Amino acid sequence: MQTKQLAVDSLPSDKDRKRKREVEPDDALPDVHKEKKKKKRIQDTESTVVPISASEAQAFLEKHSITIYAPPSTPSIPPATSFDQLDIPHGLRAAFDGFKEPTPIQAAAWPWALSGCDVIGIAETGSGKTLAFGIPALARLIVAGSPQSTSESGKKPKKSRRTGTVNVLVVAPTRELAIQTHDTLSALGDSFGIASVAVYGGVDKDSQVKALSNSSQDGKSTRIIVGTPGRILDLVNDGTCNLSKVNYLVLDEADRMLDKGFENDITAIISHTMQGSDRQTMMFSATWPEAVRRLASSFLRDPVRVTVGSDDLTANSRVEQAVEVLDDARGKDALLAKHLASIARAHKNGATTGLTRVLVFALYKKEASRVEATLKRAGHNVGALHGDMAQTARMAALERFKSSQGEDSGRKGTGLKILVATDVAARGLDIPEVEAVINYTFPLTIEDYIHRIGRTGRGGRSGRAITFFTGDVHERALAGELARVMRDAGFGAEADKLGKFPMTIKKKTHSSYGAFFRDDVGGVATKIVF
Repeated sequence: MQTKQLAVDSLPSDKDRKRKREVEPDDALPDVHKEKKKKKRIQDTESTVVPISASEAQAFLEKHSITIYAPPSTPSIPPATSFDQLDIPHGLRAAFDGFKEPTPIQAAAWPWALSGCDVIGIAETGSGKTLAFGIPALARLIVAGSPQSTSESGKKPKKSRRTGTVNVLVVAPTRELAIQTHDTLSALGDSFGIASVAVYGGVDKDSQVKALSNSSQDGKSTRIIVGTPGRILDLVNDGTCNLSKVNYLVLDEADRMLDKGFENDITAIISHTMQGSDRQTMMFSATWPEAVRRLASSFLRDPVRVTVGSDDLTANSRVEQAVEVLDDARGKDALLAKHLASIARAHKNGATTGLTRVLVFALYKKEASRVEATLKRAGHNVGALHGDMAQTARMAALERFKSSQGEDSGRKGTGLKILVATDVAARGLDIPEVEAVINYTFPLTIEDYIHRIGRTGRGGRSGRAITFFTGDVHERALAGELARVMRDAGFGAEADKLGKFPMTIKKKTHSSYGAFFRDDVGGVATKIVF
């Protein structure tokens, strides 16, 4: 890898620079030059960007099992193994406070995204994907300047009476993930005067319409929309949400959105954004199935694919997996009480500090409500999160679970805080310090199982996952897949407990197209080796 260097003799001296400033003050420069100088000041950082060597890059990729595929004509770009290697506006570096180094997906994806490439990121849940697309998005907005800045013609651009200027759109599969992403981007953009609007269902849309209709919020320019596909498309069709200026598009948890049947909505949403080379598109997913490949081939332009680990979904190796095989479902409540008591004892004996969070997954909404009521009667500090709850109640329960204390904390002195949830809490949510995940009822897919247990063991921590397995009809069909996942993660002894069930591993199918749909994504990518 070669870098261009300027000869020292060719650089102007300090005296020359001073003389030039005296002759050409900023006010004497044409508008276009003043704008360039303004952008340069925004881009200035304290550190000099120095990329790592080819050998260091290759060692990093091998250490973290990262594979990068890029179009043959695309020059190779090394990963950013430290924050100092990022060419971003200085103020954005505050986002890294408290972090020692980039996560693997961030390190590998940031340089490509900051260079303007379309990027596909495949990585396990909890790997830092929000900042992987959020930092390049904000860097792009900051460098572009605020929509109120003077243009090259010397005139200020007209403000839209309906939406203001929106350049970044993030599409997420669930309301909770959309709100979480919105909160993250809002906090990072606040000091730059950049505002975000979250749009999602389950609540009255009047407040969202009002936010979109204002060109600014509290003096900040509305530049980002984060939302779920159904509500975004609803507002677009109403004429309330104008996406025509979106030049940075993010499809987050793409595989989940396709599983939920949002493919047509996503296609319609993308058609309202800027097209072709005018738009940079980022797609993040936990897996790389055929349906996601087809979506990528339709809307991304010569994308670079960054895979951390495997293209197939694998369990977090830091999560200890255990399975409890039951003859029928009647013993679940007693078994749940037993495991909660065991976790509480470990907490009391000092194995954990602070308030221990336990996430209990149920399959159905009514089941979640019943388990919540049972645990409340037993005196536990418990909340619920499922689709039968109003959105405000869902968010309140989630915030109580995340916080250090709850409205009924300290009951029985167990030191436990419990959230009973359906799979709406299985994906993308960043809940700190979840000690254990208990699968009260096994999910309908092995992918959902992996995402569920991924709620613990986040941020480099270890975690525990306990699964109740009764061998019901839908569970028997997934016994082979569960055993494979557990063995791959090093828990073969636990997998052996499933030996009485069929070990058949079913062919992967798409929720809408089954096993019969084209796997034709076109194009050829090259694996990058430094």
